[in-house]
Amino acid sequence: MSLREFAGATVVVSGAAAGLGRALCERFGRAGARIVALDLDAAALEHSVARLHAAGIAATAHACDVADETACRQAIEDGAAGSGGIDLLVCNAGISHHGAFAHTRPAVIRRVMAVNFLGAMHCTHAALPALLARRGMIVAISSVAGFAPLVGRTGYAASKHALHGFFDSLRSELAASGVHVMLVCPSFIATDIDRHALDPEGRPFRGTKAVVGKPAAPERIADLVYEGARREQRLLLPGTTARLAWWLSRLTPAGYARIMAARVRRAA
Repeated sequence: MSLREFAGATVVVSGAAAGLGRALCERFGRAGARIVALDLDAAALEHSVARLHAAGIAATAHACDVADETACRQAIEDGAAGSGGIDLLVCNAGISHHGAFAHTRPAVIRRVMAVNFLGAMHCTHAALPALLARRGMIVAISSVAGFAPLVGRTGYAASKHALHGFFDSLRSELAASGVHVMLVCPSFIATDIDRHALDPEGRPFRGTKAVVGKPAAPERIADLVYEGARREQRLLLPGTTARLAWWLSRLTPAGYARIMAARVRRAA
């Protein structure tokens, strides 16, 4: 089996200013890729791209709210213009929320869906012509919550489940085109996503979150994503917790649901 190479490739990464997004930029950049970095936080993005430049990685910064289709399309077109195309799109931008659905404003769920699902769709639609021209690849950063229930974060789970329906279907549509699609489903990663999470009213979340196992370093997940992309995997389950959750949710979905229900009772 031949491995996909990324030396000289143009790689677009959304949510690139920090956490896993920044680690992905660094990992693909070390492999010789030119990075097109997208993020809503313009100041943090410029800082991250400066780090890439200091490491000898070619990169450009494009401030963009992926929930805005027009802004997203413009950013990707501008980023691709320097190299004439796109070889890899990494849909990584995402936000989270915490709180029981009964107490959560619908606007909070809509915002999470707009960033996590519609943002990925916007990026993909904008980049697809260039990806088709180069027989490129799409990597969608989902979550264990993309295939299993997650209490207290119904909107987050819905957005990640939607990614699976969308990208699994798109993979079938693109099967004859040479464009590959990989879904990545990590469990807990040591990033700031919860520092920017929303509470049930849409304000910054100030509570604490239960974590199963030790959160993975974003650099470790980035390494696994890079290797999975080289092998053109369909589904990547990085880490023991993610693999256990996958098999448990498949072999005994009722048992998995009972575990979630028990977490609700313990929190009550």
